[in-house]
Amino acid sequence: MDMLALIDERGLVVEWGRAAEERFGGSAEDAVGQSVTALVRELAAAGEPRRDVVSDGAAVLVKPVLRGESVLWQVLQEGNALSRDGTILTALFSRFPVRLHVLDDQLRVVRGSTTTGTPGDARAGHLLGRHFTEVYDLEDPEGEAAIAHGVLESGEPVVNRLVRGGGPWGPTGRRVRSVSYFRLEDSRGDVLGLVTAEADVTESEKTQNRLALLDAIRTRVVPSLTVDTVCRDVVEATVPAFAGTAVVELAEAVIRGEEPPLVSTDQDIPLRQAAFQGPISPHPAGEVRPLPAGTPFSGVLTDLHPRVVRIEEDSAWLAADPARADLIRRSGAHSLIVAPLALHGRALGVVSFYRHRLQDRFEEDDIEIASAICAHAALCIDNASRYMREWVVALTVQRRLLPEHPATQHTVDISHLHLPDPEGGGAWFDVIDLPGARTGLIVGEVTGQGIIAAITMGLLRTAIHTLAALDLQPDELLARLSDTTVRLATAYTARPPEDPRHGRSLTVGCTIAVYDPVDLTVTIACAGLPEPVAILPDGTSAGLSVSRGPLLAEIGDAPFPATTVDLPEGSLLALGTAALADKVLASSGPLRPLLNSAGRRPRHDVLADITEAFTGGEALLLLARTKSLSPERILTCDLPAEPEAAPIARSAVRRQLDDWGVDEETAYTTQLIVSELVGNAVRYGAPPLRLRLIHERMLTCEVSDSATSSPHVKHARTVDESGRGLFIIASLAEQWGTRYEEQGKSVWAELPTEASTTAS
Repeated sequence: MDMLALIDERGLVVEWGRAAEERFGGSAEDAVGQSVTALVRELAAAGEPRRDVVSDGAAVLVKPVLRGESVLWQVLQEGNALSRDGTILTALFSRFPVRLHVLDDQLRVVRGSTTTGTPGDARAGHLLGRHFTEVYDLEDPEGEAAIAHGVLESGEPVVNRLVRGGGPWGPTGRRVRSVSYFRLEDSRGDVLGLVTAEADVTESEKTQNRLALLDAIRTRVVPSLTVDTVCRDVVEATVPAFAGTAVVELAEAVIRGEEPPLVSTDQDIPLRQAAFQGPISPHPAGEVRPLPAGTPFSGVLTDLHPRVVRIEEDSAWLAADPARADLIRRSGAHSLIVAPLALHGRALGVVSFYRHRLQDRFEEDDIEIASAICAHAALCIDNASRYMREWVVALTVQRRLLPEHPATQHTVDISHLHLPDPEGGGAWFDVIDLPGARTGLIVGEVTGQGIIAAITMGLLRTAIHTLAALDLQPDELLARLSDTTVRLATAYTARPPEDPRHGRSLTVGCTIAVYDPVDLTVTIACAGLPEPVAILPDGTSAGLSVSRGPLLAEIGDAPFPATTVDLPEGSLLALGTAALADKVLASSGPLRPLLNSAGRRPRHDVLADITEAFTGGEALLLLARTKSLSPERILTCDLPAEPEAAPIARSAVRRQLDDWGVDEETAYTTQLIVSELVGNAVRYGAPPLRLRLIHERMLTCEVSDSATSSPHVKHARTVDESGRGLFIIASLAEQWGTRYEEQGKSVWAELPTEASTTAS
């Protein structure tokens, strides 16, 4: 049995045991010497809760005790099976590290742990009768009371609910506690109240939050293609998880993709704000300026040591940067961490983390996580900066290799659209003058990005220009270009492993179209790219049915068949890369109507609309408006396969050159070349023979016959009476060559005229 109290014959309390304190609420100091009746009346008037509300069913006994000559009345609490566990309950409430409270159905404390866990270790008796929200000093008392009432009503316990506390836990920040609620019922099932268990988990929560934040940083902030993307990811990942505001400022050299400056070599490193998140921004985005001396920010760039800074009204460093100081004061920031972005002794920039009114102050422990964030960010920024340097080189190479201002053509009007890949790519186009006033239109694409694709594209462009000088048909030109591509791919594979081109697979698509303004035809051959589209003068459009050959350098001997199509004057020919196949060039493509409108709208407006609407990778579109060559600029003459063919040809040429107003020297040279060409055709060719003279950008002489034998230059001896024809032609002409056709061949030679010389 536990003694509650001793009462003398006068009814005065002689002893007031601990069990009475816990059961009735009064302290021994207050109870001893008072009348039992008065004490009970006083306790009732004070509104102290009756502890037997949650009684365990123990009986209260009163028996006389003789002490000296006095008879005292001893009040005892008789224990039963439950009360014998009182010692266990006492241990729980006095020694258990988790704070326990018993609440009545009004959520008032009727029993609690002996100590509160607060710095002063207030006695549990002082909490009795108070609402539990006053005991816990909650950040959201109303919300927490609603949770407790919910447990009272439903009986469903709430376990390990994280609750933030308030002021009593110290100036460094609010404490975090794990609180659990369990409903308390008697043997009949009546609701008596709640039991709450509360433990301080502030430090463990800080540790978990730091680990979670670092994990989020590593997940969110990853190596990217642009510095801006990395910086934006940094501020979005840290606000509000770590700070109320985050500002990333980078050295201007890093933004430009250059090597960042060495630490301490230049105290006036210009910085540009790359990203910020939160209510304050130290200066307008994009502004470049050095950090004022005497501030924590400039100090970090000097020694690369992060620091926690208290923001007070009288902080001396604020005066060195008035604009930033004004924004900081208006935001209510009370502390900040300034940390460097640095790698290998080079300063990439600084990151500033601010906390404001309702947030905990930064402490020295927070420097570790700020440093980890910045170290990871610096690696990603350096990776992006290095990529940017390569990207700038790749784009520069590609732009230099593309024809920036295609030569003005007399028989085609050229427009083009190039949407480059952000990483740099290998798409290109070419417009090449060919003999006979013809024009070669080329669109090609090397798969891949970066400088390797750009260099490969440049090599193939050079090969095309070289092959085009041989006046090959489009199918033959693609076949030889494919051979060149195979050799390039083989060379890449044979390079040492450290070479970036080692083992590189090379895939190239190309379309070649040759427009003839005399015959008004276009001959097209495709290697892997989509079929061209023709928009006719009447506004109708159609894809040209061109047999597509394989991509260049693919295994196998599949041909690149050429198709010749009639193309009326004023038609618009559209050639494009693979990215445009489904959206622009396909008859059902969503942007095909824009392309079709090029027949009645200015082409630059059409290209602008396609640029705005197109989404995808690198794309290139070449538009060519065709013109015919005036019949007055062409002489066509059928010749007999007899020796008199040469004089007939010379006379016809002489009359036509006089009509064109060609100077005497050029006219004489032209007659000599025509005479030699016709003589060779008579001697080595086969009828029918035909002479064609074209006066466009150059003066072109062509003699056609049906033989397929190839003429070649001979070096005749002094005593030889023949064999000098092609040698003379090669000496007099600007250039000459042979073009093979379905029925025989044409041997041609070109000469500049006074008009073309003056124009050049």
